[in-house]
Amino acid sequence: MTRIALALALLAVAGPALAQTPPRVPPAGLSAFDRHQFQAEQHRQRMDQLRNQSDQRQALTNQLRLDGELARQRVERSRQADPYASNPPAIRSPEEERAAREAATERRRRAASDVGQIDDWLDRRPN
Repeated sequence: MTRIALALALLAVAGPALAQTPPRVPPAGLSAFDRHQFQAEQHRQRMDQLRNQSDQRQALTNQLRLDGELARQRVERSRQADPYASNPPAIRSPEEERAAREAATERRRRAASDVGQIDDWLDRRPN
Protein backbone atom coordinates (compact mmCIF):
# COMPACT_ATOMS: atom_id res chain seq x y z
CA MET A 1 0.00 0.00 0.00
CA THR A 2 2.84 2.38 0.72
CA ARG A 3 4.19 1.71 -2.74
CA ILE A 4 0.90 2.71 -4.28
CA ALA A 5 0.83 5.91 -2.24
CA LEU A 6 4.41 6.65 -3.27
CA ALA A 7 3.65 6.07 -6.94
CA LEU A 8 0.57 8.28 -6.78
CA ALA A 9 2.57 11.00 -5.04
CA LEU A 10 5.20 10.83 -7.78
CA LEU A 11 2.52 11.15 -10.43
CA ALA A 12 0.96 14.09 -8.60
CA VAL A 13 4.31 15.88 -8.46
CA ALA A 14 5.43 14.97 -11.98
CA GLY A 15 1.98 15.34 -13.56
CA PRO A 16 1.94 19.13 -13.84
CA ALA A 17 5.53 19.16 -15.11
CA LEU A 18 4.57 16.72 -17.86
CA ALA A 19 1.31 18.45 -18.73
CA GLN A 20 0.94 19.59 -22.28
CA THR A 21 2.39 23.05 -22.72
CA PRO A 22 0.73 25.34 -25.19
CA PRO A 23 2.66 25.57 -28.44
CA ARG A 24 5.09 28.42 -28.53
CA VAL A 25 5.00 30.85 -31.39
CA PRO A 26 8.26 31.05 -33.29
CA PRO A 27 9.98 34.40 -33.01
CA ALA A 28 9.40 36.74 -35.89
CA GLY A 29 11.99 37.08 -38.60
CA LEU A 30 12.96 33.39 -38.82
CA SER A 31 13.58 31.82 -42.15
CA ALA A 32 11.34 28.99 -43.33
CA PHE A 33 14.06 26.46 -42.49
CA ASP A 34 14.39 27.83 -38.93
CA ARG A 35 10.61 27.83 -38.45
CA HIS A 36 10.51 24.15 -39.46
CA GLN A 37 13.38 23.37 -37.08
CA PHE A 38 11.54 25.21 -34.32
CA GLN A 39 8.38 23.24 -35.01
CA ALA A 40 10.34 19.94 -35.17
CA GLU A 41 11.93 20.71 -31.79
CA GLN A 42 8.49 21.33 -30.29
CA HIS A 43 7.33 17.98 -31.65
CA ARG A 44 10.39 16.24 -30.19
CA GLN A 45 9.74 17.81 -26.79
CA ARG A 46 6.09 16.75 -26.86
CA MET A 47 7.05 13.21 -27.89
CA ASP A 48 9.51 13.07 -24.98
CA GLN A 49 6.77 14.21 -22.61
CA LEU A 50 4.39 11.56 -23.93
CA ARG A 51 7.07 8.86 -23.64
CA ASN A 52 7.77 9.88 -20.04
CA GLN A 53 4.07 9.75 -19.21
CA SER A 54 3.79 6.34 -20.84
CA ASP A 55 6.79 5.05 -18.88
CA GLN A 56 5.34 6.33 -15.62
CA ARG A 57 1.99 4.73 -16.34
CA GLN A 58 3.69 1.46 -17.22
CA ALA A 59 5.70 1.57 -13.98
CA LEU A 60 2.56 2.25 -11.97
CA THR A 61 0.75 -0.59 -13.74
CA ASN A 62 3.57 -3.00 -12.96
CA GLN A 63 3.66 -1.88 -9.34
CA LEU A 64 -0.09 -2.30 -8.92
CA ARG A 65 0.07 -5.73 -10.56
CA LEU A 66 2.82 -6.81 -8.16
CA ASP A 67 0.94 -5.44 -5.16
CA GLY A 68 -2.17 -7.31 -6.26
CA GLU A 69 -0.20 -10.52 -6.64
CA LEU A 70 1.32 -10.11 -3.19
CA ALA A 71 -2.10 -9.45 -1.67
CA ARG A 72 -3.49 -12.56 -3.38
CA GLN A 73 -0.62 -14.67 -2.04
CA ARG A 74 -1.12 -13.24 1.46
CA VAL A 75 -4.80 -14.18 1.36
CA GLU A 76 -4.03 -17.68 0.13
CA ARG A 77 -1.46 -18.21 2.89
CA SER A 78 -3.89 -17.00 5.55
CA ARG A 79 -6.60 -19.46 4.50
CA GLN A 80 -6.95 -22.59 6.56
CA ALA A 81 -6.44 -25.86 4.80
CA ASP A 82 -9.61 -27.75 3.91
CA PRO A 83 -9.92 -30.55 6.49
CA TYR A 84 -11.71 -32.76 3.96
CA ALA A 85 -9.25 -32.21 1.13
CA SER A 86 -7.07 -35.19 2.01
CA ASN A 87 -7.64 -38.47 3.78
CA PRO A 88 -6.71 -38.39 7.46
CA PRO A 89 -3.98 -40.77 8.50
CA ALA A 90 -5.10 -44.18 9.72
CA ILE A 91 -5.56 -44.40 13.48
CA ARG A 92 -5.12 -48.15 13.63
CA SER A 93 -3.39 -50.73 11.52
CA PRO A 94 -5.50 -52.96 9.22
CA GLU A 95 -5.13 -55.89 11.64
CA GLU A 96 -6.39 -53.78 14.54
CA GLU A 97 -9.30 -52.56 12.40
CA ARG A 98 -10.28 -56.14 11.53
CA ALA A 99 -10.10 -57.20 15.19
CA ALA A 100 -12.26 -54.21 16.19
CA ARG A 101 -14.86 -55.07 13.52
CA GLU A 102 -15.00 -58.69 14.67
CA ALA A 103 -15.38 -57.62 18.29
CA ALA A 104 -18.22 -55.25 17.32
CA THR A 105 -19.92 -58.03 15.38
CA GLU A 106 -19.70 -60.32 18.43
CA ARG A 107 -21.14 -57.58 20.70
CA ARG A 108 -24.07 -57.05 18.32
CA ARG A 109 -24.73 -60.80 18.17
CA ARG A 110 -24.73 -61.06 21.99
CA ALA A 111 -26.96 -57.99 22.31
CA ALA A 112 -29.38 -59.47 19.77
CA SER A 113 -29.53 -62.76 21.66
CA ASP A 114 -30.14 -60.94 24.96
CA VAL A 115 -32.90 -58.87 23.38
CA GLY A 116 -34.37 -62.07 21.98
CA GLN A 117 -34.57 -63.53 25.49
CA ILE A 118 -36.38 -60.42 26.72
CA ASP A 119 -38.76 -60.56 23.75
CA ASP A 120 -39.46 -64.22 24.47
CA TRP A 121 -40.25 -63.44 28.10
CA LEU A 122 -42.55 -60.54 27.10
CA ASP A 123 -44.34 -62.72 24.51
CA ARG A 124 -45.00 -65.58 26.97
CA ARG A 125 -48.53 -66.71 27.70
CA PRO A 126 -50.07 -65.33 30.80
CA ASN A 127 -50.79 -67.90 33.51
